[in-house]
Amino acid sequence: MIFILSILAMKRSFAQETPKLIIRSDDIGSFSAANHAIIETYKNGITTSVELMINCPWAPEAIKLLEEFPDLDVGVHLMITSEWENVKWRPLTEVPSLVDDNGYFYSFIYPNQNVPNAAILEHNWKLEDIEKEFRAQIEMAKKLVPRISHISTHMGCGNMHQDVKNMLAKLSIEYDLPQDYDYGLKMFPNIQLNKQKDFDAKVLAFLDGLDSLKSGEVYIFVEHPAQDVSEMEHVGHEGYRNVRQDRSEVTKLLTHPKIKERILNLGIELIDFKSIDYKSIKEKS
Repeated sequence: MIFILSILAMKRSFAQETPKLIIRSDDIGSFSAANHAIIETYKNGITTSVELMINCPWAPEAIKLLEEFPDLDVGVHLMITSEWENVKWRPLTEVPSLVDDNGYFYSFIYPNQNVPNAAILEHNWKLEDIEKEFRAQIEMAKKLVPRISHISTHMGCGNMHQDVKNMLAKLSIEYDLPQDYDYGLKMFPNIQLNKQKDFDAKVLAFLDGLDSLKSGEVYIFVEHPAQDVSEMEHVGHEGYRNVRQDRSEVTKLLTHPKIKERILNLGIELIDFKSIDYKSIKEKS
């Protein structure tokens, strides 16, 4: 009996100390190729949370797919940029300080030396416009996907200025939606996937990252799956051209059997945002 109790105690101790990991797949709604790849990485891979871009043309398809998987954790991915050259996104509201002469969001938050005058911070943006647009996106996301559990921001727009950070913190409280960084998560080790020359090297880098996770910590890995299809062939901008190959390899990575096996063998617990007791974290901070 003592031996059995000791084993049970050891198991409980191991369960408490095992690393926890959120695998966040961003930009569902951006392309059909992204929608189906992200769902694939949830069904047959390791994705645990997805971020919905409600403004994009393929958001209706994304919402239909999400209805088929009611347990999948979903965040609203607030956006005020439209970075790709051959497909452009617009705001839900009238926010003249956030759009170019054609009514599209500017391409970037921060200046891109290869594309002058294409960043929000190169223009006279107004905080009230950002708040207006963020509110509209949150409310539409909550209407169409009532289980939205948290807020994240596309291309770091929530951190572009202290006034924006303060405003978004206010909206987070008002809508009772924690922001992703409110959870105190550690970033998955910097494995520099984009610098790996071949896919096998990416797999090895990810496996090494898993091996380095520390007991008792909660980590997050963020990427952008897509399918290897023609829709993605001409998606890109100055500084990022190999989008089709890059994002299709993310899909392969997040469904790779060796990676799933390593997670199992290491006892890493895959979790999502909604499974974290955010209120207790807030009380301790």
